Amino acid sequence: MKTSPPMSPSYYVGLMSGTSLDGIDAALVAIAPHSPPELIATHVSPMPQSLHNLLLNLCHAEQVNFAELAEAESAFCQLQANAVKALLIQEGVTAEQIHAIGSHGQTIEHAPDGHNGGPAYTLQLDNPSLLAELTGCTVVADFRRRDLAAGGQAAPLAPAFHQALFGHQGGEQLVLNLGGFANVTWLPSNAVAQVIGFDTGPANVLLDAWFSKHHNGRFDQNGTWAAGGQIDQTLLQQLLNEPFFHQPPPRSTGRELFHLAWLENKLTGDESAEDVQATLVELTAISVAQGIQQLPSRHNEVTLIVCGGGAHNTYLMARLAVQLPKAIFKSPADLGWPEDWIEAGAFAWLAHQRLHNLPGNLPSVTGASGLRVLGGIYAP
Repeated sequence: MKTSPPMSPSYYVGLMSGTSLDGIDAALVAIAPHSPPELIATHVSPMPQSLHNLLLNLCHAEQVNFAELAEAESAFCQLQANAVKALLIQEGVTAEQIHAIGSHGQTIEHAPDGHNGGPAYTLQLDNPSLLAELTGCTVVADFRRRDLAAGGQAAPLAPAFHQALFGHQGGEQLVLNLGGFANVTWLPSNAVAQVIGFDTGPANVLLDAWFSKHHNGRFDQNGTWAAGGQIDQTLLQQLLNEPFFHQPPPRSTGRELFHLAWLENKLTGDESAEDVQATLVELTAISVAQGIQQLPSRHNEVTLIVCGGGAHNTYLMARLAVQLPKAIFKSPADLGWPEDWIEAGAFAWLAHQRLHNLPGNLPSVTGASGLRVLGGIYAP
């Protein structure tokens, strides 16, 4: 009896620029039927300071100047295209070999519950038409608004990819992403149970903002500055009183809530800057632990796969270990996916889902009324 030869994998590129605004992550991903996605190669195109500043200003602008918006979108798209081209040249791959680019875009504002009684919205700055033109590749973009239209939070979207990537490992697992914001995904051992995921609160977004206010540079390497401070318990409690931390899932958040002014409004002015940084680390650690307590799991007695830039913050990881003393911490690199590349990989996978008319959301995560095919297709 003859058996069909295995189908060769299809190649996708995932693009991600998170709330850190430090660059474009481009991941080349191979996807074959009945197999977990495979990370083939990666490339980072650092974000110029001028574009970083422009995007950051747009995130907090009370009024948007359309010329500035167009300038930011064009520069952002060009940086994306440069990242794709560099990745393909690096690997000797042609644009024709890429089935699609999955572009997340740059989140400017995320308001899944609306604003002052208005309609729900989420805005990702992007120009997939121009990206298709510049790269010669099919582009899939605008992933979030389809879930939002179905009554969901439009975020987080990565848990569906976490399931595709790690679900075959067996046993109960937690995936913790420590990007600008922290989110957790519960992968149950029972195949019948639903995956659950949600944002637990800020991670690097406040740490980076406070560090940049007091130092040259964009982030606290290894958490060294924070480790030299003392946790201010009074300030910590004020921060934890934020209603978001007490909302049940589904929930998601962004810079529109947690930003430098939010923090500064909680300060008396007498605090040591170093102590504030230490307290922000503790805020992340405790809010993650509190979030895990909301899951239908064995809580802290679980394998915890930690990804995102915060996984490299030694002090933050130490404080997480204190808050979750029975957790077994595991690197996704042991499973073929380094910590920094899960999110970019997720949007390569979401592009694959869109081209095959397969759902990309999980209603148990976002609260949408059902499974939905996410994203629009832009041919070159």
